[in-house]
Amino acid sequence: MDEEQSNSSSNGSTSNNNMDTGKADRSVWLMKCPLVVAKSWQSHTDPHPVSKVVVSLDPLRPEDPSSLQFTMEMSGNETGNMPKSYSLNMFKDFVPMCVFSEGSQGRVAIEGKVEHKFDMKPHNTNMEEYRKMCRERTNKSMIKNRQIQVIDNDRGVHMRPMPGMVGLIASNSKDKKKTAPVKGSEVKRTRRDRGELEDIMFKLFERQPNWALKQLVQETDQPAQFLKEILNELCVYNKRGTNQGTYELKPEYKKSVEDTGDE
Repeated sequence: MDEEQSNSSSNGSTSNNNMDTGKADRSVWLMKCPLVVAKSWQSHTDPHPVSKVVVSLDPLRPEDPSSLQFTMEMSGNETGNMPKSYSLNMFKDFVPMCVFSEGSQGRVAIEGKVEHKFDMKPHNTNMEEYRKMCRERTNKSMIKNRQIQVIDNDRGVHMRPMPGMVGLIASNSKDKKKTAPVKGSEVKRTRRDRGELEDIMFKLFERQPNWALKQLVQETDQPAQFLKEILNELCVYNKRGTNQGTYELKPEYKKSVEDTGDE
């Protein structure tokens, strides 16, 4: 009897911790979008759709994977130079993943299985608007808001050592351990905003087409690992040739930077 009660109580506690798998077979898309799009979606409070996906297929080549095209159209409520149309590049070679959620009571549930992974970028027809928006964002980030305030009430006299305290201060300072200077390589670098850093990277590649990782770390003052994440998205790494060991922009981004330079 006691054994049955202990088993039932243990089963009851286990059931409270079970994971909800009712939506485990639901198909989910994983999409990487620009920062400006993510902020636009988060700012929407009305229940209307924020965008729609347009799927086009060439009926003459239904079996060809390249004939299947995905386009994202924004709802049209965006302001400024934000592009309205985006291309979705689909990837099939990725690690199988699932989406999980946690409720207010700590209940964990599976929301679906990732079937497709997309990389979202502005459509070619809207590339000029996107470049203009990036330039405006870069110029705005370069404006310094520092101010100098003059203090009228000068109370610096309270910070001066009083008579008889000079020797005391000197003796106490001997007991303090010398602080070792921080090496340049050990300085912790603070990450910039991702969109702001991308704009800075485009500016650097306007200056010269090839950069080594060490040079970009010095130019941007950013962590090397964080820079590698950005470089893997925007650039290709030269493993051989005259530019071995350097990064250069991908063809689609290189064309955009060259067009901006001509302007």
